[in-house]
Amino acid sequence: MIYEKSCGAIVYRKFHGNTEILLIKHLKSGCWSFPKGHMEEGESEVQTAVREIKEETNVDIVIDDPSFRETVVFNPRRDTRKEVVYFIGRAVSADAVPQESEIAEIRWAEIGRAASELAYDNDRLIVNRVKAYLALSKI
Repeated sequence: MIYEKSCGAIVYRKFHGNTEILLIKHLKSGCWSFPKGHMEEGESEVQTAVREIKEETNVDIVIDDPSFRETVVFNPRRDTRKEVVYFIGRAVSADAVPQESEIAEIRWAEIGRAASELAYDNDRLIVNRVKAYLALSKI
């Protein structure tokens, strides 16, 4: 069995009084999801998430609370098990530019509407948890 691990974040910003999250559309699948990528040797999960988001979207983020950690485990192929770890990341810069080799499109979506655009049930569940977390944190 091959084991893969990726890390990313649900990146949010406040915009005109609304909370928006950053969505990416993958070139290969055409599905909307969150920025993430493979861990490199010697990196922590948080370091991977911050680096991958910058690489894929050109957005700088801060992970304010690494205790919010959602994990999704699945088998993309019969011989492969993949673990994806997501954090909540606050956007420090908002000028998103897609990494042309991997990302077809990037957009900010109002958090209450974002779930309807996501392709995977796990992603929709995570958005709902992030929404609840941000509401309790009064961010």
